[in-house]
Amino acid sequence: MEWLAPLAQTWFARALVTSPVLYPLVSAAHIMAIGLLFGGIIALDMRMLGLGSAVPLPAAARYLSRIAGIGLLLAVLTGFCLFCVRPLEYAGNPAFLAKLALVALGLLNILAVHLSAGWRQLLAGGTPQAATRIGATISILIWTGAIIAGRWIGFL
Repeated sequence: MEWLAPLAQTWFARALVTSPVLYPLVSAAHIMAIGLLFGGIIALDMRMLGLGSAVPLPAAARYLSRIAGIGLLLAVLTGFCLFCVRPLEYAGNPAFLAKLALVALGLLNILAVHLSAGWRQLLAGGTPQAATRIGATISILIWTGAIIAGRWIGFL
């Protein structure tokens, strides 16, 4: 893992370490990005499971998927900045590794759902099929696990 060590010497890693306000701001931005990501995902998954039926599912699916996508992009960017401050410590942290694995699983689940015929049918106004509902349930579990693992990072 020594190949990660130079990340701690990058200009943005040094700026995060030396500035009294930059690290807390980037950390807060990371938390807000996770809120967008998880908020969009959980709202969409819950809607696919039948909650909030007053909201048309095709419109909700398009909107919430975009919100979650923006949250993902911002979470990855801010997370990478935070990672660069102590890359060797994070790379050896079991909770961090679990979080990365769960995020990867979450992304694979999103890909599987979004490439399915059930997703296309849902966007066309159809009702969620069993496979889509199973994907939503798995999504809730995976992303909840990723958040829990992320919180454990500072405690291990």
